[in-house]
Order: sequence, then C-alpha cells, then structure tokens
Amino acid sequence: MSAAESPSTPADTPIRDLYDLVTGDENARVCKDLSDSACREQPANFFIHLVALFATKAGDLLSSPKLVLPWLLATLGAPPWMAGLLVPIRESLALLPQLVIAGWLRARPVRKGFWIMGCLLQGLTVLCMIGAALGLSPAAAGLSILLLLAVFSLGRGVCSASYKDIQGKTIAKTRRGTVSGYAASAAGGLTVALGLLLWLAPIDRQVAPLLALLSVAGLLWLIAAGMFTRLREFPGATEGGGNAFKTAIASLSLIRDKPAFGRFIAVRGLLIATALAAPFYAQLAREAGQASIRHLAILLGVSGLASLVSAPFWGKFSDYSARQVLMLTAVVACVLNVAVVAIVATGLGAVAGVWPFALAYFLLAGLHAGVRLGRKTYLTDLGTADDRAQLTAVANTTIGIVLLAGGALVAAIASFGPAAAVAALAVPPALAAWLARGLPELEARQ
Repeated sequence: MSAAESPSTPADTPIRDLYDLVTGDENARVCKDLSDSACREQPANFFIHLVALFATKAGDLLSSPKLVLPWLLATLGAPPWMAGLLVPIRESLALLPQLVIAGWLRARPVRKGFWIMGCLLQGLTVLCMIGAALGLSPAAAGLSILLLLAVFSLGRGVCSASYKDIQGKTIAKTRRGTVSGYAASAAGGLTVALGLLLWLAPIDRQVAPLLALLSVAGLLWLIAAGMFTRLREFPGATEGGGNAFKTAIASLSLIRDKPAFGRFIAVRGLLIATALAAPFYAQLAREAGQASIRHLAILLGVSGLASLVSAPFWGKFSDYSARQVLMLTAVVACVLNVAVVAIVATGLGAVAGVWPFALAYFLLAGLHAGVRLGRKTYLTDLGTADDRAQLTAVANTTIGIVLLAGGALVAAIASFGPAAAVAALAVPPALAAWLARGLPELEARQ
C-alpha cells in the first residue's frame, strides 16, 4: 500500500504508541510498498526486527574475524597463516552461494524460516569454536575454527539472502534504514560495555576473555532466532522458484534488465575496501605497542562506539537518500586511508602508540556501518516484492567473487606492509564515489 494507512487498522495500542514515538509517525502513518495486512502488523514487526537485528549485529561485533578471532588464534598459538584466511572465508562463503539459495528461497511463500535456520547455524558454530579452543592442540584448534567459520558463513549467507526480502514484506520504505540503524546502535552500546569489562579484567593474555566473548555472541544468535519466530510474515510470490541452479542463471539477467542494479553492484564492489582495510588498521595498532587483551579491548570498544553513535544517523540518512550515504562514505573512506598512511609515514604512530590507529579504526568502523546501512537500504528499495530476493542474491554472489579477487590482490600488496595495503585501498572508494553519482534516487520524499 503506498498511501496512508488503511482505515481498517485497529485502534492505538501501547506497541503502536511506542512505534510512533520511535519512528516519529504520529498520526500520519505511511506504509510504503506493503499490503494492508502487513501494514497493520508493522508496529509489532518493527520491534521484532529491532531485537533480532540487535542480537545478530552484536554477535557479529563480538566474534569479529577482523579482531576477536585473529586474537584467539594468536593466543592459542595457531599457525599465523590461519589468521589471514578468516576474513576471506567469512565474507566470501557468506556471499557466493546466494544465487542457489535464492532459488530455494523463492519457492517458499513464507521465508522467515530460512533466516531462523541461518541464525541457529551461526550461533551453534560459534559455540562449537569454544569447544575446539579448549579441547584441541593449537594447530588442530585453528583448523577446526576455520572449518566452523566456513559453516558459519553458509548460515550467514542464508540469512543475508532471505532478510532483505522478509524486511521488504514486513517493514515499509522510509522505516527500513531506521530499524537497522537503531539495532546497530544498540549492538554498539553492548560492545562498548563488554570492551570496557575486557579492559578492566585482571587477565591480560589468557584465552578465557576471548571465549567469554564468543559465548555471548553464540547465545545472541540463538536469541535472534527465537525472536524471529514471532514475526508475522504474510505469503509472498513464488514465481521463479524451483530448480535453484536454473533460477541462479536466469537471475543474472537482472543486471542487464536493471541498469541501476548493475551500477549499484559496481559501487558496492568498490566499497568492500572499508571491510578489507580494517584488519590492516588493527595490525598497525598492534605494531604501535605491545599486543595484549587491553589493546583488543580498545579496538573492540571503539568499534562498538562507532556503531553506537553513527548507526542512527546512517539509518535516518539512508531512509532519506541511500545514494547520498554511499557517496559520502566513499569520499570519507578515501580520505581516511590517506590519513592513516600519513600517520605511518610521519612516525606519529611510533610516538603516540595505539591511539591514532584506534581513532582511525573508530572512524573506519563508523564509515563501514554507513556503507552497510546505505547499500542494504538502497538494494531493498531498488527491488520489488517480485524480484528483491533475486536482486539480493545476484548482488551478494557477485560481490563474493569480487571479494575473493580483491582480497587476494590486497594480500599480495600487504606483503610490503599494512600501510601499503591501506594506501592501495584509498583508490576503490574514490571510484565508488564517482560511480554513485549516477545512481538514481529511490526514496520517496514525504
């Protein structure tokens, strides 16, 4: 429904009053691109999305392959090369299978079960990592964690392929970025609190604090799965479902049929630089002082603080113009990478220790939150109920390929040092900003 809310909507309830307060709808409730039934359920569904997304986003931060898992492998004494595989495994295996997943997803009129299954898989695999760390030799534990991360990534891929379609059916345009922004902010607040506890903990180098973070992360994914069982999702279109591989090949035609979609994929592919740069920022921070749990606590805290303070802004901004979010984050990411290289070149890091890089990591985490919210909102609004799941799967699978190629190239450049990798990663955001200028505006002005 694209006009004002249907008169058949029930009278105000506490959940509606809270929804109006959070979203600022008041009496002018608007349902963009939703059926009458979905519009009536939107207030309750909004908060179900909010809690479930909070749990998964907090779990992501507390089991980060950029911070927590590399620190765990190093503490266990696993071979160093294993840490270099964490981000490629986590990101690419979550993206590459999604064209196939979308075919199976499309055949089901109600799709929240896919998201629930993916969350359960992620939570259980993270908890299994704790057992591997406690019961195996360093090399065996490291290998087991990599294998579990591969399974985790498949669950993440299922969630990613299904979520935008589910959100598009249950949350209206101009509200999707808002719910994601509030969830990311709350997750950031939890991460800041846990980072502070980690800083105050008397243990400096032992594995127990890291396993505690993983246990909280695993439980959060299980909570998210339980919360999503309460979502009221109405049946959607199933045309195009069936043979997953045939559907995957057919879905590729969307790049040709929707020119804006092809340009969006190019912009998103270039903006993976904000994800690829993070481990090198962390490496520079470790090199600036003696590596310890307290250095991890600093980086974990600032990453959570970045989500806490930036996500609501990016969420609201994405609902106004996701295109402008992509442009702004691209420009600032380019400038930030250049600034980090300058910090290294001038020797400021050697003088000031971890703090210049912690500040840079904070800014990068905030930018990456903007990239994630901007691209998710733009893609959700670009699609319709008929093709949103396929658009998501095509985009994610394509980016998975770009990530593997780009990750390999950056890894080769990183052989000259982390600063060289950061310098190289200043170029893709500049190109992304230029391409994003040509994207159409999708958000309706109120």
